[in-house]
Amino acid sequence: MLTPPYLKEGDKVGIVCTARKADREDLENGIALLKSCGLEPVLGKTIGASDNQYGGTDALRAADLQAMLDNEEINAIWCAKGGYGTVRIIDEINFYKFIKYPKWIIGYSDVTVLHSQIHKLGFETIHGVMPVGIARNTAIAKQTLENAWSGKPVHYHIESAPLNRLGTSKGELVGGNISILYSLCGSHSAIDTTNKILFLEDLDEYLYHVDRMMVNLKRNGMLRNIRGLVVGGLTSMHDNSTPFGKTAKEIVMDAVAEYDYPVCFDFPAGHLKDNRALILGRSASLEVNERGAKLYFDQLE
Repeated sequence: MLTPPYLKEGDKVGIVCTARKADREDLENGIALLKSCGLEPVLGKTIGASDNQYGGTDALRAADLQAMLDNEEINAIWCAKGGYGTVRIIDEINFYKFIKYPKWIIGYSDVTVLHSQIHKLGFETIHGVMPVGIARNTAIAKQTLENAWSGKPVHYHIESAPLNRLGTSKGELVGGNISILYSLCGSHSAIDTTNKILFLEDLDEYLYHVDRMMVNLKRNGMLRNIRGLVVGGLTSMHDNSTPFGKTAKEIVMDAVAEYDYPVCFDFPAGHLKDNRALILGRSASLEVNERGAKLYFDQLE
């Protein structure tokens, strides 16, 4: 994977809606974070636009993202908000200039569509907090985002979780939101997880939906030949009146039970206040032992 240029003081960061809508006032805390880092926010035409739940029509969202990708003065693109909608525009995006002049793409949840598409092109991206709702995120989550986009070390030590499976591994970290990865199966945006460490997280799903998605990932070979599994937030899950019988974590573990790679649960990333940044596409070392887990991203010059 290729690394886009790290951000430095004076660089411009474009903010766009690729999915749900967001107004200028929704972005105040995110804009303040950029300015505190010496970065210049540039708001796209989708900010303040509305088409039902979307940040403007599909055509507007595609054009706004395309303009930010093509603008050589924009050094990173920070998606304003997740929700749903990025998959509706991804096939309209031309990445020709991005490949020549790569920049960081930042976000999580629905932004998994962009992460997956850009990984197919061979570039790293950042899974991290977004401007909308950033006031609810922890200080360490925001600091890790700054560390990731500025080239500082990104290393994590977390506590042990009951379902963890011990072991060590090394590989590129890929993945994101389970629902999005599931929806991309069979498309040209689907990622190849072979010999990689897979990260998974999700929000607001019924337990049987989680099982269906994990079974589908397994049937598509996405769980067989990975080198490790890192499971972030499985947040606000639901059950039916007839209980499914397993927790979301147990469903994930059941899907990988026959394999022998290390598995880490309760990693602080995803739909959580403590949503720490991950450099997707970057080689990382994973160690899961009795005391907890370590995830260290390779430090590049």
